[in-house]
Amino acid sequence: MRADDMLPTADDAAAPGAPRTVMSEPDVARALRRIAHEIVERNKGADDLVLLGIPTRGVELSRRLAALLQEVEGVEVPVGALDITMFRDDLRHQPTRAPMPTRIPPGGVDDRVVVLVDDVLYSGRTIRAALDALADLGRPRAVRLAVLVDRGHRELPIRADHVGKNLPTAHSERVMVRLTGVDDAGDSVTIASGETRAGRPSTPGGAR
Repeated sequence: MRADDMLPTADDAAAPGAPRTVMSEPDVARALRRIAHEIVERNKGADDLVLLGIPTRGVELSRRLAALLQEVEGVEVPVGALDITMFRDDLRHQPTRAPMPTRIPPGGVDDRVVVLVDDVLYSGRTIRAALDALADLGRPRAVRLAVLVDRGHRELPIRADHVGKNLPTAHSERVMVRLTGVDDAGDSVTIASGETRAGRPSTPGGAR
């Protein structure tokens, strides 16, 4: 965890329960740029990369990362979307949203380095479902994970390779990611206390 992840924000003095901003639009932009550079360094370039965003906000984040990778490396990295709705292990307990399209770039994923992209990493169950969905599509040479926020509370042995911000939270708190192009607001990450169901908050944007 980096030292700046624990620094208080200007909103820390907000009333209890009121959302406080932990990442502003410039913070999100800086985090994505750093992740893009980390991906290039880890992969020793951008060749053979495929970015697969997990709907909804993971898709937008993957597009932005692809644009940054092209800016850094001059290479157009294929981008797709991987819906995991029907691969979740909590379908009996959670309301199921309508599946969204899975879009795999023309070269497929076989023998490629696939970077799964999501907005919030929480229990790890969304990523487990994504790995199952990906296994039905091909056999990548390697699979890595990039997330904007890691809020902790893992229930499965899953760890992100690239993290924009480590954000310690309580189960009773809600982490909300808003992205221009997806939400009716600019880029931000906020955290607030919230009502829980079965001991867990309702967290938007693939946070499970």
